[in-house]
Amino acid sequence: MKRRKFIKTSSSGILAPAIINGIPLQDFGLSEFNPKDENDHVLILIYLEGGNDGLNTLIPLDQLDNLNRARGNITMKESSLLKINGNNKLMLHPSLSGFQTLYNENKLCIVQSVGYPIPSFSHVISTNIWASAKNEGDEFNNGWLGRFLSLNHPGFPENYPNSTNPDPLVIQFDVNLPLLFQGTNGQMSMRIGKDGSNIFKEWPNALNEPVDNSRRGRELNNIRTISRLSNSYSQSIIEAYVKGINVVNYPSDNNLGNYLQVIARLIKGGSKTRVFLVNIPGFDTHSSQVDASDKTKGLHSNLLKTLGDAVLSFQRDLEGLNIADRVIGMTFSEFGRRIQSNTILGTDHGAAAPLFLFGSKINGGIIGSNPTIPSSVGYYDNLPMQYDFRSIYTSVLKDWFCVQNPELTSIMLKPYPLLPIIKSDCNSNAVNDLKNIEEKLSIVVTPNSVVQQAKITISSIKGQAQIQLFDYMGRMCKLIFSGKLEEGTHTFIFENENYSVGNYYLRLQQGTAQRIEPLIIIKL
Repeated sequence: MKRRKFIKTSSSGILAPAIINGIPLQDFGLSEFNPKDENDHVLILIYLEGGNDGLNTLIPLDQLDNLNRARGNITMKESSLLKINGNNKLMLHPSLSGFQTLYNENKLCIVQSVGYPIPSFSHVISTNIWASAKNEGDEFNNGWLGRFLSLNHPGFPENYPNSTNPDPLVIQFDVNLPLLFQGTNGQMSMRIGKDGSNIFKEWPNALNEPVDNSRRGRELNNIRTISRLSNSYSQSIIEAYVKGINVVNYPSDNNLGNYLQVIARLIKGGSKTRVFLVNIPGFDTHSSQVDASDKTKGLHSNLLKTLGDAVLSFQRDLEGLNIADRVIGMTFSEFGRRIQSNTILGTDHGAAAPLFLFGSKINGGIIGSNPTIPSSVGYYDNLPMQYDFRSIYTSVLKDWFCVQNPELTSIMLKPYPLLPIIKSDCNSNAVNDLKNIEEKLSIVVTPNSVVQQAKITISSIKGQAQIQLFDYMGRMCKLIFSGKLEEGTHTFIFENENYSVGNYYLRLQQGTAQRIEPLIIIKL
């Protein structure tokens, strides 16, 4: 098939076929294509590249006074924010009307303050941590989804594609996060560039010529294997695109919408690809995050509108195509932004931030509580995590892809608490069940302003528990307690071990449930 036989689709800028083997598209009778095998679950990952400002995305109304003190030059007025059903303490950015609609339909789950215990503020390192589900200092040699796919496809890439797996295992659209999909035997994903050249270019000859058994020969053979795979997979992608349709008009001038439109069509067309990755670049908003004359507008507003409008159209398309129960989506970003804004209408690299999951099979609602904003913050102050991002990965693997132990722990490298984010036959929990447990947990620090020593009083349920101390930068700096507790009240003594003066946070975790309580370390 020659590249000249392809044309650009009107909306996406991704090359799509006008003719297959000399036969015009209309002669295929697109309306008759309705693949029978539509029972595989699909995960859509949306990478908010650069570090999304969670406090400008999801605004805690009960902290608005302190937010205005910390970032008054970018904080919006309450009257401009979007309400969500059943919650009068949390509102969405005005550009996220698409998310507001999905939340009010119980198709959006908001997980508060997602991060990891010792955050890195480097784009490269933090992206590697999120992609690998490892820690800084570990060897970043494979990704969490790469490990998952390797367990399910141990022989890949040899003898692929085949009748069971005729399509790419993963497709990355105009984004390149190879570590995320690096498996134990090699790269598990196929990347499609913005111009579609990865699919539609002329493929090199001599892919089947023999090579010797030297290291160079083995590496060359692997490259040729991937090239042969790409050639075969390109044909399957084209065929799925031809068979599929869209039933919704996507927003114009919206690159994310363009890619999601293609993904919906591929899934409807029978693609068996399990994971798709797309991204929105530009979230590294050090400056001009808002418009000086109107804080509801500006760079961040435009990015969030792209996200919300595209995701809502995608969800409506999936529903119209009758495939919504097969697909969920998840946003992620390498980090959030700091509590305090800077002097050029921006925010700098931070720690924890909210994460969003969407779809008909998502348990709609909010997991976690509003972050606490101290009345006085410094430049380096950050939000501590409430939930480790690896708990979300673990929950997706178990409750969407139905991965069980010991494979689950093998993929995630250690156990993580599950979160009730997905309606699935694999899972019977719900967001409300988690809230009921968290309501039984409490932390009281006396005195709250600590000089040398303080008493920590907690209320707990029966089971394993951890009490962690996070510093003002959002880093876990001490494990105060780890062990089994009976249901009831327990007391611990906290010693000031020459900690720097500033804002700190205590985090109580029992299974999936957690509580955060701020404290201040001072000097007399």
